[in-house]
Amino acid sequence: MQCPQTDVNTSEKPRHECGVFAVFGHPDAAVLTYYGLFALQHRGQESAGIVTANGADSAFSMHKDMGLVSQVFSQGDLKRLKGNRAIGHVRYSTTGSSNIKNAQPLVVDCARGQLAIGHNGNLINAAILRDELEQRGSIFQTTVDSEIILHLLAQPTETSGVLAALRRVQGAFSLVLMSEREIIGVRDPFGFRPLALGMLDGAYILSSETCAFDLIHAEFIREIEPGEVVVINEQGITSDFPFNATKRAFCMFEYVYFARPDSIISDISVHRVRTEMGRELARLHPVAADLVVPVPDSGNYAALGFSQELGIPYEHAFVRNHYIGRTFLQPTQLIRDFNVRVKLNLIKEAVAGKRVVVVDDSIVRGTTARARVVNLREAGAAEVHMRISCPPHRHACHYGIDFPDPEKLIANQHTLEEIREYLGADSIGYLDIPGMVRATGLPENSFCLACFNGDYPVPFDPTLDKFIMERRKQRVNLIAGEDQHPDLFSDLK
Repeated sequence: MQCPQTDVNTSEKPRHECGVFAVFGHPDAAVLTYYGLFALQHRGQESAGIVTANGADSAFSMHKDMGLVSQVFSQGDLKRLKGNRAIGHVRYSTTGSSNIKNAQPLVVDCARGQLAIGHNGNLINAAILRDELEQRGSIFQTTVDSEIILHLLAQPTETSGVLAALRRVQGAFSLVLMSEREIIGVRDPFGFRPLALGMLDGAYILSSETCAFDLIHAEFIREIEPGEVVVINEQGITSDFPFNATKRAFCMFEYVYFARPDSIISDISVHRVRTEMGRELARLHPVAADLVVPVPDSGNYAALGFSQELGIPYEHAFVRNHYIGRTFLQPTQLIRDFNVRVKLNLIKEAVAGKRVVVVDDSIVRGTTARARVVNLREAGAAEVHMRISCPPHRHACHYGIDFPDPEKLIANQHTLEEIREYLGADSIGYLDIPGMVRATGLPENSFCLACFNGDYPVPFDPTLDKFIMERRKQRVNLIAGEDQHPDLFSDLK
């Protein structure tokens, strides 16, 4: 089997999406948001930002930059972010390039006043809406689909407003919006991405995950329901359900990989779900072995469940390096499997002569998993068995997870036996969809399972996006010509 193409900058794991956080009514709103984003750092490591306001009609203050939360904000930055209201964002770019221009929250000044937005998700009709807005004169400053929502909100028409704008967007969106007097939390009608409500000292808190509430000692009140819009202002909190009712489609991969294990989703501990996934996996694909080894950190709890179900000892044989910088000198051929070894190193004595079961949450391209097996063989493992706590990924995600194109997914292109042969494992076993769903205790129709079964809750036509982009290019060429720009100031001559 041919080795999948990869490079030193390509991650085997699917990238996280984004995390959002908001505070209304607390004098230390910026500091609380900083800590909230710190707890949500796992959802995005490219950029971070906070916007604050202090009472009605006060100017927004903003600070954002590329990097981790701890790198972006100093104590001085937080002191300058004055106000009792704040929204914050950590980002990984699922749409738009990775640069400071696209960092969130985004802020605009329009006829409606100042508006700021933080967005977790992906709009599937972004190209259509952007094309329409540009034809009507909108000028975009970024390439992220979140800015489209701001432009829709800023349209000065009698029928426009938050609800009218939100009804126009399609796809996955958990949002925090801040105006001069309110903070608004929104979850799309399918409920793809999580959003939770909490309280601290009388202040309302919104967060992508409940683990952020624990860090700041806030009380978890409830989840924002799919299709719900909550408005928080000086009068308190109100709720509305402006969207047409539809089936729920929460992203299963939040339970499998993305969410922190100490978060609660749908009143269920993520830690408990992952452990039960491991038990289901052990019942479906048992194996005689001496050791169960997790791929840290995402495989830890599934491996624990697998170990408990079969009574096989559990051992942390892979040691993770938590201190890898954002950039480093690229390796030469002198160091084989550099990307693998710089992140996880193997304790050889723990596996030498042992029959080892390696438990991970997913295999995307297969290159990293293959290197893990090679490392175990070199360390003297007698047998290596791969067990994966979710089904094979065969389809791309259009709702905010950076899964590659289908042809880059190893399970889309190859049979189970071909994957086993490529990895060099003695056996391989994936959890199936029924077992994965059983581990959550929720009905199957609660979830989006599109990356596993290709059943997309919101239809998506990638050819339409390409058509729209080509039409935009043609329109620019007609206006400007191939080699020159139009004279914008001709009317002043």
